[in-house]
Amino acid sequence: MAGWETLFQKIDDYRWLIPRSFMKEMKGDGLLYAAEPMLPLIYEEKAHVQVANVACLPGLVGKSLAMPDIHLGYGFAIGGVAAFDPDAGGVISPGGVGYDINCGVRVLRTDLHKDEVRKKINDIVNELAREVPSGVGSTGALSLSEKELDKVLSQGAKWAVKNGYGTQDDILHTEENGSLPGADPSAVSSHAKERGKDQVGTLGSGNHFLEIQYVEEIYDEKAANTFGLYKDQVTIMVHTGSRGLGHQVCSDYINILHGAVSKYKIYLPDRQLVCAPVNSPEGRQYFSAMCAAANFAWCNRQLIMHWTRESFAKAMGSSPAKLGISLIYDVCHNVAKMEMHGGQGPGAGDQVKKLCVHRKGATRAFPAGHPEIPKDYAGVGQPVLVPGDMGRYSYIMVGTELAMKETWGSVCHGAGRSMSRSAALRKYSYQQLIDDLDKQGIVARSASKKGLVEEAPGAYKDVREVVDVVHNSGLARKVARLRPLAVVKG
Repeated sequence: MAGWETLFQKIDDYRWLIPRSFMKEMKGDGLLYAAEPMLPLIYEEKAHVQVANVACLPGLVGKSLAMPDIHLGYGFAIGGVAAFDPDAGGVISPGGVGYDINCGVRVLRTDLHKDEVRKKINDIVNELAREVPSGVGSTGALSLSEKELDKVLSQGAKWAVKNGYGTQDDILHTEENGSLPGADPSAVSSHAKERGKDQVGTLGSGNHFLEIQYVEEIYDEKAANTFGLYKDQVTIMVHTGSRGLGHQVCSDYINILHGAVSKYKIYLPDRQLVCAPVNSPEGRQYFSAMCAAANFAWCNRQLIMHWTRESFAKAMGSSPAKLGISLIYDVCHNVAKMEMHGGQGPGAGDQVKKLCVHRKGATRAFPAGHPEIPKDYAGVGQPVLVPGDMGRYSYIMVGTELAMKETWGSVCHGAGRSMSRSAALRKYSYQQLIDDLDKQGIVARSASKKGLVEEAPGAYKDVREVVDVVHNSGLARKVARLRPLAVVKG
């Protein structure tokens, strides 16, 4: 097979085409957003093949897209984005959403300076580690009845706020106001509910984390002021998803939809791309279950944020209100959503249509003036939250009009792995990692030594390089860089 130099056709320094000729069944081109040094790894692990495979699915509109944090995933590459037209037989695929449905990020601002927090950082981390359950199979302070769990699946973060875990301002600053309307709890299996009923309000394991950070750099003063950000200010980032419930929903429907592939005679270049037409009974049922799992994830992050605020304030000897701890934004990065696109959309034509947009390890990035972003951010655009690894930095960006024209308003979701978990375990030791973080002034707590080593900074791409591709390509603009002070991992 030809190397990447022959296969990827350069459009500009940050856009690389995978032509339809790469695979005869492709219904559109593939498009990678990447800097040239990233391409050998993408090619070597065959992530580009997954981008091409997605382009073979029915009802694709425009191109099959991949963000610069692309790496191999289940079905879709992680970092994959694709839109499908339900009226043209367009499909919905669990592999285009992922197992951790609505894994996402929220960032809180505070009125604290980094030096104030450094003095009490160990107290803060110990309090957070006590109050926010983390680790494989962790259970939380809440154990919900089936009736209450169904309310969570229907209402999402709104359930948490109604029950005293947060404020209406939190809802206004959450994507979709923390609740997708298409949710149907009856589409979620009893096994999935059993896995989820004790896990709401828990961080989980893997790459999920709770991080205390500070604003190291401001790039866009107007947007930073709008988001309430300033240099050396302490922020808090929460990254988690739908836990065992979401994982089970994905597993259940992968099994169910294998029958739909045969029923509707859908060609699959990869069995992991199992799917169903959006407008079919099977497609609608999966969508309803996925929305319910997404709502579970928003409720989960809302509860974690509430307990984080309380714990942080307790360790500081104050209250959340006095410390100015409030939500900037919450955005998800594993979801399929019905959205109106057209006119400006990639390959959508002039007609505004409802499309099924899959974002698998990709984040929504709507521009200034878009009706679905908070009114107080309308003048600058939607906050885009891009976590990095625990040893370097994370970013806050803002969406642009160009993203609407090229990527259905989507950008990267993080650094993206450059090394498998098993390879990280072979290369790094727990004590070495703790010592390295300590030298940088970063305090780490983890429910699992093995889990911490698997998430070593060296196992990830440098998120700065990923963000620079997005910024320089014009899909989103850098607003601020956040540096870790402490991290609590699963």
